[in-house]
Amino acid sequence: MPFTVADRPPGSLRPVPILVLLFLVMPILEIWAIVQIGGAIGILPTLALLLLDGFVGAALARSQGRAVWRKFNQALAEGRMPGKEVFDGAAVILGGSLLLAPGFITDLIGFCLLIPPTRAILRRLFSRFVTVRVGAPIRVAGWGQERYRERTGGREFDIEGSGVEVEEASGRPQRSIAPRADVRGEPQ
Repeated sequence: MPFTVADRPPGSLRPVPILVLLFLVMPILEIWAIVQIGGAIGILPTLALLLLDGFVGAALARSQGRAVWRKFNQALAEGRMPGKEVFDGAAVILGGSLLLAPGFITDLIGFCLLIPPTRAILRRLFSRFVTVRVGAPIRVAGWGQERYRERTGGREFDIEGSGVEVEEASGRPQRSIAPRADVRGEPQ
């Protein structure tokens, strides 16, 4: 059965108005902003400002990308879910790509995505949006070595086994693995 517009949940995002906004309205607003700023400070300073914010934005995206990557790896090393770091990484990538587009409005949005305090505000807003859309707060299950130790009562064990290749009558090797311990660490 095909999906129809009537099947869409109430209040869901409609893709066509968003695409119209992105590809028609945004370039018109960008050109208008460039013309207004060019009329106020002149064409050469406007072009210089566009080039300058591109270089500054690239340097900022690079430094923030490294910081987010470092925090992501630290979260993994600590055995916690890197949800905040994943959002920050996506925001830095989106912000850096917005800075590549010529224009002052996209550069302003890109800088907001690259600066940590505004990224934190956007992360909270996004979390609230998702919570409202889903209808329940999003919880992430714990994982990693510490969580595993909590579930197994602190026991640690290794699972050992051996493998043997046996030739069949057909000439194809048949692999056989004989386990030496079950998953609880007890011999079989």
